[in-house]
Amino acid sequence: MATPNGHLVLVGTTASGKSALAMEMARVRPGVELVSMDSMQIYRGMDIGTATPTVQEQVEVPHHLLDIVDPGEEFTVSAFQERCTAVVADLDNRGVRGVMVGGTGLHVRAVVDDLEIPGRFDEARADLEAEPDTTVLHARLRALDPVAAERMEPTNRRRVIRALEVCIGSGRPFSSFGPGLDSYPASPFTQVGVHLPRPVVDRRIAERYEQQVSEGFVDEVRTLASLPGGLSRTARQALGYRQVLDHLEGRCSLEEAIHAAVVATRRFARRQERWFRRDPRIEWMDAEEDPMEVLNQALSHLDGCADRR
Repeated sequence: MATPNGHLVLVGTTASGKSALAMEMARVRPGVELVSMDSMQIYRGMDIGTATPTVQEQVEVPHHLLDIVDPGEEFTVSAFQERCTAVVADLDNRGVRGVMVGGTGLHVRAVVDDLEIPGRFDEARADLEAEPDTTVLHARLRALDPVAAERMEPTNRRRVIRALEVCIGSGRPFSSFGPGLDSYPASPFTQVGVHLPRPVVDRRIAERYEQQVSEGFVDEVRTLASLPGGLSRTARQALGYRQVLDHLEGRCSLEEAIHAAVVATRRFARRQERWFRRDPRIEWMDAEEDPMEVLNQALSHLDGCADRR
């Protein structure tokens, strides 16, 4: 049994209100600091589309891992893991409690379970990307690493290529790195999740895009695209940005771009929910309309993990 370290990990789907809930928790418990575990809020200038906490909120409550790299840089999961682990060590040294606000499942797991993350092998990856048939790649993976192949859908191109890239580049089976994502060992982090009904999340996603457009989202994307380095491969994966880029490059109207972004984000929220629900260590807090409905529950978990430290 891992000894609790006093830090609370708060997860939930996009637009579930977890960031607002964490902010209110920090207001009610002065001294608590917030740590973003979002793969896109790390990028400078990608603030409107990623719903990054405002400057005023960051002045009011200390936040970590926001706006730390340029959007033209690639920022891997292992790089995030290293930076986040350093932040946690700093909090521990100062005797400060942290609420880790997580929406990107793999980034959360990388820190919570101290995952052994394989390196990148760009040359191998480039060769694999040249093969258009994902089922051919999956068959190749099955020959090299049947355990990894069994764990993923033959049509999941991103996962299949990543596993093959590691097998070929490292000379080790992809499945040999750590216990794998299907294992949920004891962790020093206490994990809770905020859950809203799907129709509510769907509505909040649409409303958030409407608000972001009114706040200048299109201009933000235009500015980022005009930078000398543009957007890196990892930054371009941000939901909403790729669709608005399509609009700016003349492939669709703004209305079509936002509709596509809403649809893609709702699909992403479903995947997030499935990912987090698989983890039996997460205790869920159910709200009907507003995440603040579970504020007292969340504070109880925060106080409890500090007491058990």
